[in-house]
This record gives sequence, structure tokens and C-alpha cells, in this order.
Amino acid sequence: MFNNGVKKSAPTPRVLLFDIETTPNLSYTWGKYEQDVIRFKKEWEILSVAYKWLGESRVQCIGRNSLKNESALVQKLWQLFDEADVVIAHNGASFDDKKSRAKFLEHKLPPPSPYKVIDTKRIAKAQFAFSSNSLNDLGEKLGLGKKVDTGGFDLWLGCMDGKRASWTKMLRYNRQDVVLLERVYLKLRSWAPTHPNLSLHAGLMRACPVCQSTRIQRRGYKYAQASVKAQYQCRTCCHWFARALPKEGRAK
Repeated sequence: MFNNGVKKSAPTPRVLLFDIETTPNLSYTWGKYEQDVIRFKKEWEILSVAYKWLGESRVQCIGRNSLKNESALVQKLWQLFDEADVVIAHNGASFDDKKSRAKFLEHKLPPPSPYKVIDTKRIAKAQFAFSSNSLNDLGEKLGLGKKVDTGGFDLWLGCMDGKRASWTKMLRYNRQDVVLLERVYLKLRSWAPTHPNLSLHAGLMRACPVCQSTRIQRRGYKYAQASVKAQYQCRTCCHWFARALPKEGRAK
């Protein structure tokens, strides 16, 4: 199962878009409003995972309704992480990635091979001032679509009770989140100054670090306090980036 942290060689980096849904914690309290938890009856579990690989068309979704236990779902998620060079999720750095790694540790799995995290919510918060940075609101604001309406918490309760109709809707909801996530990511990625350099993964020396297009144009210089670099703009996604000056452009 484990590959000792060595990723399979590939002509392009493996970029995983994913979204997890979880159950709530079940606990005892003495009241309803602003009450401390006396004791957990059952802690949260992963309910379903939806995912797709960037550049591929199919969105897949796996729910606990089709598996014997949570461990089988967590192992599948671990395998996806282990294969990925980059994982993308909305609020992923604070939620999806950390929740996933908590379950890897809980189920006695080793760390997956190293990967980088792209959080579309963090890009939106850092680069813009939208009224809301939720995935649904960004999707609607940018004309990219919206999430499936769940109808509220009863959907989660229905899945926890094993109701078939609830599971059908939950998997559709989870899958649509990944569809919308990819659209939002593709819209925001050229604005991300710290985006992982995907062209290096692909072995492309003269390509856009974000979309890997070779349609790049030299656009002057980028000056730092003690250095100067050549500045480029991608003619495909419009991302700006800088690289060391070519030899002919360096001072003698």
C-alpha cells in the first residue's frame, strides 16, 4: 500500500481537487444555549469524499454508505494524497487538509508523500475584498455556478440514519462542490503570487509556473532591494512571474 514517499514519475504534476463532508460530534449537554460539552458520545467522522484530478473530466465521490467502515474511506483518501503533488480545497488549509491528516493519524497511517496545499479561500481573502469568501458566494459573484442546496442539517441526519434519498443528495452536493471548486480555482490562480511552481514538476524550464503554458512573454524587470530579475507574463492565464536574468541580460 505504501510507496515510501516516492511519487510515480509523470509528465505533468498530479493536482488533486477534493472536498470532504463530515458528521457532527455527538455529545451530552445540560442545556441548549452556549453550553459546555459534558462528554462526547461519538466524535466526528468523514462522511464522504469527492475528488477529481486537474486536467481530467471525471468527478468521483465516495460515501460511507458504500463502505463497511470509516477506515476504508480514510485509506482511499490517503492513497489520493500520497499520489498528489498538490492538493486543492476551499478552506483546505484550515479544514479539509487538517481533518484528513487527523484521520490518517487516527487510523495509524504514515504521512503521505509530501504535497503542497492550495487553499482557494486564502487566495480570495489575501488578494481581494469580496463581501464573502465562501465557495458558494464566490461562485455566484464570479458567474461560475453555485452549490447544491442541502435543505439544512436534516440532510446530514438522514445520511447518518442511512436514508437512501439523503445519501443520493449528499453525494450530488459533495460532487458539485468539487465542480465549483475547480472553476473558482481556475479563475483565481493567476492572481496567486505564492502558487506552487507546477512547471518545475513537469520539467518545463520556459513555461508559466501556474498553468504550464509555454506562451510566455518577457515584460521588463522585477526589482528587489538587492537584486533584479526578468519579469514575464503568461499569455494564456495572464499570471505574472519573475526569473533569474538570462546570461545575455546580466551585468558583466
